[in-house]
Amino acid sequence: MKVLLSWLGRTDLDQMKLDKSASIATLILRGPFFDEVVILASAWDDEWYDYKDWLKRKLACAGRSKTSVEIKRVRLTSPIDYLSITKVMQKQLSAVSSDSAQVYINLTSGTPAMTVVSVLLGKGNAKCQFVQTSPKGEINDVDIPVDFAIEYSKSSSTAISQLVSKQPKNDGAFSSITANSAVMQETIKKAQRLAYSDLPALLLGESGTGKEVLANCIHQASLRHQKPFKAVNCGALPENLVDSILFGHKKGAFTGAERDHEGLFEQADGGTLFLDEIGELPLVVQVKLLRALQQQEITRVGDTVTRTIDVRIIAATHRDLFRMVSDETFREDLFYRLAVGVIELPSLRQRADDIPELVKEFMTDINEQMKTHPLFESKYISKAAIYFTVSHHWPGNIRELWNTLNRAALWSENKELSRADLEVATLSLDNIQLAEDKFFIPGDLQQYIDNIKKDAIISAMDFANGNKSKAAKSLGLKNHQTLNNWLKTYDLDF
Repeated sequence: MKVLLSWLGRTDLDQMKLDKSASIATLILRGPFFDEVVILASAWDDEWYDYKDWLKRKLACAGRSKTSVEIKRVRLTSPIDYLSITKVMQKQLSAVSSDSAQVYINLTSGTPAMTVVSVLLGKGNAKCQFVQTSPKGEINDVDIPVDFAIEYSKSSSTAISQLVSKQPKNDGAFSSITANSAVMQETIKKAQRLAYSDLPALLLGESGTGKEVLANCIHQASLRHQKPFKAVNCGALPENLVDSILFGHKKGAFTGAERDHEGLFEQADGGTLFLDEIGELPLVVQVKLLRALQQQEITRVGDTVTRTIDVRIIAATHRDLFRMVSDETFREDLFYRLAVGVIELPSLRQRADDIPELVKEFMTDINEQMKTHPLFESKYISKAAIYFTVSHHWPGNIRELWNTLNRAALWSENKELSRADLEVATLSLDNIQLAEDKFFIPGDLQQYIDNIKKDAIISAMDFANGNKSKAAKSLGLKNHQTLNNWLKTYDLDF
């Protein structure tokens, strides 16, 4: 059995009144013989019966009186509502397909939305064939040379691939950070969770702990990683140029403003702006920064045009912002606007387990950078020197460790950097800091005690030239067996 399935169009009814054939009439009178014609209609019901009678008379005159015509009432939210059209078409197509060998779907009558749904559903039914008519009354079979299932699979795969490629590589973004210590591993976990959000971030910690490095990693692991990362040290900004550097300026806004200038907010649009040492910003600039964060708008110096920006702020400071808020040297509203995702970076002395790995990485970098120096030869660091770095206080944190290794590598004439080389290269700020502090516990107390013991063991073994009995005596131990146990405990190889 062959069935024609069609929506009822306004043109079909209007042409009927002129006793002329529109799409449906043309198909059933001049097209292939149909056993049944099913017409779906949701409006103009006062004209249906006249239209049906007119079709039957025309079919009788054409010798096709055996063709059954049925107009079915369907309910649509509107003639362009895809959801309701789809539900109706799914139900009707399933019904006619179950009893028919071939189903022809008319694509001419009805709204464009009805045609689209008919094509999409019909392509998934092996019994369906599409037909349409031209304004001149010509009948055309329609071949749509697209396998929607295959194309959808391809486009889905492509979309997923593109999405995956755009997604930040969270683990990879933080791979440059050495995190063997438990405290640093916990810091990285927090940073990874913060990265996928778009919240403002505030990084706290002593100078030299790597706040800018962590900020860059958060950006690279975020959904903004393909957009710019801009960084500025707020403490280094000239007070008279702060506004211009951050928010930009208009040509002629002040002496020397020879052209329009995009500030850092505009340069970082879509990406991340890292404001290091934010506690150094003047109060007047803090007000403008707060407005930029709240309104996502900035105004260049000397301009009246407000510009919309989309920037994630990561701020950092080594200063006590809580005290500054209390002293009214830092705006409370700005503080709470920034202090959403707060991460406190541990000092280097709190992450002593990371130091040996950091030293090895730094020495590799130093050798690479110094290879063009005519008086420099590649150097490596002794175990005793590494033990010294682990036990040292490092008030300047990672930055001080890096500088100390650089100085030692530059001044030493030996291929192996010894403990003495590092002691000479270490500045005396550590001693000054310890003298100023009335009470000081560097991170984990037990770890600090262990570091002192390790340092003492190494010194004793150096003093005794490897003689364990002499070294044990110098440490006040009753026998060298205790010293052997200590060497095993601290994994010292002598």
